[in-house]
Amino acid sequence: MATTSNDISVTILGSGTCVPSLKRSSCSVLMETDGKKLLFDSGAGTMRRLLEAGTKIFDISFIFFSHLHPDHTGELACFLFATKYPDIERRQKPLTIIAGKGFAGFYDRLKIAYGEWIELKPGLLNVVEMDNKGKDSLDFGDFIVESIPVEHTDESIAYRITGLKGKSVVYSGDTDFSDNLVILAKNADLLICESALPDELKVRGHLTPSLAGEIATQANVRKLVLTHFYPECDQVDIENQCRKTWSGPLILAEDLMKITIDA
Repeated sequence: MATTSNDISVTILGSGTCVPSLKRSSCSVLMETDGKKLLFDSGAGTMRRLLEAGTKIFDISFIFFSHLHPDHTGELACFLFATKYPDIERRQKPLTIIAGKGFAGFYDRLKIAYGEWIELKPGLLNVVEMDNKGKDSLDFGDFIVESIPVEHTDESIAYRITGLKGKSVVYSGDTDFSDNLVILAKNADLLICESALPDELKVRGHLTPSLAGEIATQANVRKLVLTHFYPECDQVDIENQCRKTWSGPLILAEDLMKITIDA
């Protein structure tokens, strides 16, 4: 379904983790709202998936990072390096990177390693750090972004994007059960929520299907998408586990799956 003005569409670029997989790339999501293309995380395989989804890296206006683990940031240096080439199609419009506190230092350390290879021309790269102690928001005109800290690492934040007609999508990033995520996702049209491992293999800092379902239920979201699957998830009935706590519309993410939210 084509995206019309003021709709929000989501393409799951990577539904996997750090584990190499021919089926699932590392974490990444593309959102499109009112002509703007927003990238959430950029794990291994993101740029290839973007091309497969019909999007060039030069089309991306914003990159949002949920936290700094390599399966979420691994292609950042490659993205910045690639955006300088070829000469006939270098980036013309600014790229804004949004992340939690600590990202600017992370980028400075990348520049120590890569130098000018990942440095864009003055005015072409803006870095914005969101508050990782409480709820924060920014209005970019075509959309509003809200963020809130979640339970994973010190810099981990979840995001809510609201378009011009009020439709909203929440991206959890990596998190354990989080009351903050419930607050951020309240009445959202779509919650893209990590569900790393089956219920019986719960680990600290990550959700399981039933816990993700509990967050969606408490937040009263319209639709839930589970993603960030370790290979163990492919061996069990993830949908059945989520149905213990969630009775609404449910999607199990796959790479290049597209979801459109009509305004």
